[in-house]
Amino acid sequence: MYKSFYSLAQTPFSKDLRPSDAFPSSDYHGALSALKYLQQSKGIGLITGDPGAGKTFTLRTFKKSLNPSLYHVVYFPLSTGGVMDFYRGLVYGLGEEPKFRKVDLFRQIQQGIERMAGERKITPVFILDEMHMAKDAFYRI
Repeated sequence: MYKSFYSLAQTPFSKDLRPSDAFPSSDYHGALSALKYLQQSKGIGLITGDPGAGKTFTLRTFKKSLNPSLYHVVYFPLSTGGVMDFYRGLVYGLGEEPKFRKVDLFRQIQQGIERMAGERKITPVFILDEMHMAKDAFYRI
């Protein structure tokens, strides 16, 4: 009903939107450029913005742009768990079965990244979305 009232062709803010559906704002292109820079430099970055500004859409667009034979993306869409959940998620994302102790999980993550980058020549990319939901202890790991 609202689509016809507002003359919309599709549902706005849908998770199914394609990169071609993006409004080509300077902020959107700036965020994609920053992500491409991080891709080239193998760096770490942070995207901030108001709710509904398109941060998640931009991250998903970037994720879709990566060649899966060169990049392995581990995407966390919600970070409400604890540190151990985060470590386990990284281990799962790297294709391993998680161990139980934190030190073993951390070692698994390091070895998984080294194996992926060294042996398979694939760059792992970790995207943590909705980090404002994370617990304070998460930032002290």
